[in-house]
Amino acid sequence: MSNNAVPAVSNAGSNGDVTGTAGKGAKVRATLRARLGEDIYTSWFNALEFDDFDGKTVKVSVPVVFLRKWIQSHYLDELLACCRFEFKTAENVEVLVRQPGGSSSRPAIVPAEPVKPMREATAELRPMGGFEPVRPAAIPRPVAGRTSVDGFEGSPLDPHHTFENFVVGAPNRMAYAGAMQVAETVLTDSPAFNPLYLYSSVGMGKTHLLQAVAWEVKRRAQNAQVLYLTAERFRYQFVEALRAQDAVSFKEKFRSINLLLIDDLEFMQGEKTEQEFDHIINALLDGGRQIVVASARHPAQIDRLNERMRSRLQRGLVAEIGSFDYELRMRVVEQRVVEKRSIDPTFELSRDVVEILASRLTESGRELEGAVNRLFLTWQHMHAPITLDIAENVVRDLFQGVEPRRIKIEDILRIISRHFGVSKGDLLSQRRHRSVVWPRQIGMYLAKQMTHRSLPEIGRRFGGRDHTTVLHAIRKIEGVIAGDAGLRDEIDELKKMIGH
Repeated sequence: MSNNAVPAVSNAGSNGDVTGTAGKGAKVRATLRARLGEDIYTSWFNALEFDDFDGKTVKVSVPVVFLRKWIQSHYLDELLACCRFEFKTAENVEVLVRQPGGSSSRPAIVPAEPVKPMREATAELRPMGGFEPVRPAAIPRPVAGRTSVDGFEGSPLDPHHTFENFVVGAPNRMAYAGAMQVAETVLTDSPAFNPLYLYSSVGMGKTHLLQAVAWEVKRRAQNAQVLYLTAERFRYQFVEALRAQDAVSFKEKFRSINLLLIDDLEFMQGEKTEQEFDHIINALLDGGRQIVVASARHPAQIDRLNERMRSRLQRGLVAEIGSFDYELRMRVVEQRVVEKRSIDPTFELSRDVVEILASRLTESGRELEGAVNRLFLTWQHMHAPITLDIAENVVRDLFQGVEPRRIKIEDILRIISRHFGVSKGDLLSQRRHRSVVWPRQIGMYLAKQMTHRSLPEIGRRFGGRDHTTVLHAIRKIEGVIAGDAGLRDEIDELKKMIGH
């Protein structure tokens, strides 16, 4: 038995009531869902089970070590507070890891090498001028290629999209941790989150993480059946199968898959394509096969998904990659310089240049990478230091394109959630309590004030509401502001935080 695993525990409480602990646990789960919001609950507590209560300690369990550590470090006090509503004498909560049960039905896998814990990729880089490459020499650099299963070719994989090249910070740490956990456990008897769903705006690293999972799993077990597909390629291959009257064969190709990675889910269009995708995903999940999906939107915001598919995609871990903060933008630039130095060891950027790139290029990681590429090309032609003036001249069009910074509704939701202490899930939900409605209305008002989005678009981004609801919210806030100086000041402060 693993040292991290716990034997199966009784569902009885201290009085021997077999159903007592589980019944009370169900009520605690409902309290957690209401208290923390749907996003947090679905991400971290969906797999939580209540096993035992001895009068003082509530024993709960989760399927993987990573989940146990995350709950212990982030939500243990919240969990205990919710437990005390049902387990009146509870003094503490013990989070355990469930022992894997039963034999796996997955195809046999022959590891390419002994599986070792993945390196923690959150260490600080050295200051400019003293960079240290992140990639360990022991890990072979992958070559460009495609995944394939039974002759079915996937979409191209970028050899640079590995975990070693992914820069981790606060906005993407949960997504990175989830992807890393999947890569480490997909071929074991204790797989992590299934499905794993990553979402963010363009250029934040979703595709990088999906491909990193593919590279890592293939590195660990060369004969693992891994398939990485963009939604567009899935649709193209399916349409070709329909034309050849070979749809059955198309579906059969997915039966032997260990890991399916789908990118750009929002582009999965076409009624027959969507139906076939639903059937394949459901079959793989029912068979215990790992699914990883990336999209620009949360599952709840993709209109074409049916309710069953939307629910299944939220069953595992849903992780957002937020807008990059200044610290992460700095580290992205530094990492890209490290990579360029593997081509030309003499290449360097001064701290002033790195700081101005990180300060003014705020839209995405791709934008930062593009700026470093331009400066590297300039360096190769000039063979002279890249001064601040040279840097500003070379990437002037990028700077002009982001001044003033374009405010996104995602920024507004994040600041409103933090300011009012309301989860993003509640803001997007149908809850009508004033503690949720008021922040939601202020968010809609700010979205109209600070973005170029139409009323229908704002409504869609705020949980699928119609434009009349948005218009009502805007008029409501405008009416209150007219006679409330305190609210005007609060709105001004929110605008500063959002625009920062």
